[in-house]
Amino acid sequence: ARAYAVMLLALIVFSAGIVGNLALVCIVSHNYYLKSTWNCALASLAFWDFMLLFFCLPVVIFNELTKRRLMGDLSCRIVPYVEVTSLGVTTFTLCALSIDRFHAVTSVQPRLQQVESCQSILAKLSVIWVGSLVLATPELLMWRLEQEVSPRTGLPVDSCGQQPSVTLPETLYSLVLTYHQARMWWTFGCFFCLPLLFTGACQLLTRHVTDENAKSKAKQRRERQLTRTVVALASIYAVCSLPENVWNFVLAYAGVEVGVATKALLALIGQFLLFVRAAATPVLLLCICRSLGQAFMDCCCCCCDECLPDPSSSSMSSSTNATAISSSLSSPVSVQEEKVKIVSGTSPAVFFDNVKDGPAELIIGTPC
Repeated sequence: ARAYAVMLLALIVFSAGIVGNLALVCIVSHNYYLKSTWNCALASLAFWDFMLLFFCLPVVIFNELTKRRLMGDLSCRIVPYVEVTSLGVTTFTLCALSIDRFHAVTSVQPRLQQVESCQSILAKLSVIWVGSLVLATPELLMWRLEQEVSPRTGLPVDSCGQQPSVTLPETLYSLVLTYHQARMWWTFGCFFCLPLLFTGACQLLTRHVTDENAKSKAKQRRERQLTRTVVALASIYAVCSLPENVWNFVLAYAGVEVGVATKALLALIGQFLLFVRAAATPVLLLCICRSLGQAFMDCCCCCCDECLPDPSSSSMSSSTNATAISSSLSSPVSVQEEKVKIVSGTSPAVFFDNVKDGPAELIIGTPC
C-alpha cells in the first residue's frame, strides 16, 4: 500500500511539475514582449525546477521502491547537489525579485518600457546560477554510497551517507568536514531565513514608499499584482521548507532518539516537499500573473484550433480566395501595397507601449 501511495503521489507531482515548468519556460522564451528580467528570472526558476523533477524524482522513487540506487555513488552525489542548487536558485531569485520591486517603486525617473537585451538578462541570471552552483559544491564531496544487508530480507540495501572521503587532500577534507558540521545551520540561515527576511523587509519598504507616492490606479493594480507574486512565492517556499528545518533542530538539540527507518522516512518527506514546491510554483505563477496566464491560455487555444479544424473553413477559404483573385485582377497595385502592410505590420514600439500599459489581453508574441 505504501509503494502504491508513493507511486501515485510521485506521478501527480512529476506530471504537474514537468508540464507547468515547461509551459512557463516556453511562454517566456517564445513571447518577445515577455522577455524582461522579471519574467526571465521566473523562467530560470522554472527551468531549474524542471531539472530537479526530471533527474532527481525518478532516482528517489526508484531507491524507495527497490532499495537500490540508480547510478550508484554518482547519484548519491548528484541528487543532493541538484537539490541544494535548487534551494540556492530559489533563494537568490526571491531576493532579485524583491530588489527589482523595490527599485521600481523608489526610482525617481520612470523606467523605459523596452525589451531588455539578451546579454543584460543573461548577465543577471548568471549571478543567480553561478552563485547557487558554487555554494552547493561541497555536496559533491560530502555524500557517498553505503551498502548493507537487510536483516529481514537478506538482500543488499543502498543508502547515501554524509561522510567525507578520507582520500581528499587535507585542506579540502577539513573544509568539507567543517561544512558537514555546520550544514544544518548553514541551510537554515542561507536557504530559509535569508530569502524570507529579505523578501519581508523589501515588501515592507515597498509598501511604505507606495503609500506615500500617489500613482494611477492602473499602475497601482499592476504593482499589487507583482507584490502578490513575490509574497506567494515566498509563502510556498516557506511552507515546504519549514518542516524539514524543524525536525532537523528537534533531532539535533531536543534529545529525541529515533530509529534508522524513521530518519529515512523524514528524509523522504523532506525531498517530497521539495518536489511539491517545484511542481506547485509554476501552477501558482500561471494563476497569479495575468500576463503569463493569458499567454498560456492563448497557446492552449492555439493548439486546440490546430487540432480541431473548423468544418466551415474550407468554404470560407474558397470564398476568400475568389475575392482575392477578383480584387487582384481589378487592382494589382493595391494588392502589393496590402501585402507590404501585412508583412511590415505596426511598429514594435507602439505595440510594446500598449502591452506594458494595457491589460494582459494585449500581449503579443510569436505563434504557438
